[in-house]
Amino acid sequence: MHEASLFLLSVAVLWVGATLLLSELRWFARVPLVERLRPYAPGGMAAGRAAPKRALSAESFRDVLGPLAQRLGERVARLFGVSEQTGLRLERMHSDLDATGFRVRQVGWAVAGLGLAGGFVGAVRPSPGLSLLSLLGGPLLAFLVQEQRLAAASSRWQRRVFLELPVVTEQLAMLLSAGYSLGSALQRVSARGRGCCAADLRRVVLRVRQGLSEAEALREWAAVARVDAVDRLVPLLALNRDAPDLGRLLSAEARSVRKDVQRELVEAMDRRGQAVWIPVTVATLVPGVIFLAVPFLEALRLFSGS
Repeated sequence: MHEASLFLLSVAVLWVGATLLLSELRWFARVPLVERLRPYAPGGMAAGRAAPKRALSAESFRDVLGPLAQRLGERVARLFGVSEQTGLRLERMHSDLDATGFRVRQVGWAVAGLGLAGGFVGAVRPSPGLSLLSLLGGPLLAFLVQEQRLAAASSRWQRRVFLELPVVTEQLAMLLSAGYSLGSALQRVSARGRGCCAADLRRVVLRVRQGLSEAEALREWAAVARVDAVDRLVPLLALNRDAPDLGRLLSAEARSVRKDVQRELVEAMDRRGQAVWIPVTVATLVPGVIFLAVPFLEALRLFSGS
């Protein structure tokens, strides 16, 4: 009976997998004639419409599992202290993935971790407690590894924006002092730059072309970047129509950001300098304690013997 159930389960899994693979082949799942003729319809409006998704395809399974994976992933991440939204971090790094796609991939890694843990338990056959720990820890570890990679990449992007911001601010100051408008200055810096700030400014320029004002697009950048220096820079740039000496203000802000970078560098050097003395202190204290303990123990022995 057990072998028959296992055989039926294997046949069902094989049927689902074969259906998913064959659904991607054109000779197996032909697109209807209406959908094939839609890109050639007059007006061109139908050309950008997405093709209908088949009932059994990778896209349909993603649409079904996406919301569930996103809710489950957000709850687990919040349980481990992650408060920042996944979509915001992905948008900050200009990632091609959205929050649902990332959570689906994360759940896929968790399922792979569960499979590896199950293989380990089946091969080694440890104690029940260790088996339960492996089955719970495998998928959780795979999930948290992906979450940590996303958090680290987001932090690196914020750090690079902070380090590049003084140069970008000085470039904007020079262009505005030379008579450029704020929109032209942003477009020139974004087109010539190759760093993180330039990528963010390209998105700001794109949002302006989509109909937003320059101040609104810059405030969106500050909300996504979440860097204190950007929060100070954006209100200054919003004064482009009111402040005649905006270039001087931006130059002062660039010097202020450079001082912040220098202050952090000095603090890091001080921490490393203090860390150097930790092994020296331990190496000095341990022999001293030993040398003090020997006569102390000898004195205790003499007093107890008397």
